[in-house]
Amino acid sequence: MYNTKCDINDSTKEAPTARVFKNAWFGRFAAKHEIPDQVLLEAVRRAENGLIDADLGNGLIKQRMARSGAGKSKGFRSIVVFRNSERAFFIYGFAKNETGNLKPNELTQYRKAAKLLLALTEVELNALLANGTFEEIKTNE
Repeated sequence: MYNTKCDINDSTKEAPTARVFKNAWFGRFAAKHEIPDQVLLEAVRRAENGLIDADLGNGLIKQRMARSGAGKSKGFRSIVVFRNSERAFFIYGFAKNETGNLKPNELTQYRKAAKLLLALTEVELNALLANGTFEEIKTNE
């Protein structure tokens, strides 16, 4: 159902070129599970280098994130709206052991959200940042 690529070359550590955001729900999820912003930036950097765990179509990808002390295979999954070198929006996350694949109706809804998010103008995006719907994740560079 999904196209997958194996994470075989993870040696470059530059910051992603895309602007990276997380919605309020994902921010709470990341805080609850102690997932630092650096892990999210790393997931986007991997995607920019072509290391996408699952391409769900229409600008939607699934990326693995390591659980502290357990690695990526037993870690978390994130649903990310992604346009290479432009924008990445973390919109949903789950533990692999708690949730399997997305249901078809969920996938349809996330694809619709991806279309809307990738079409946002700067003014619209700034309004969503100002009202707390999204938060931009800043790089250390």
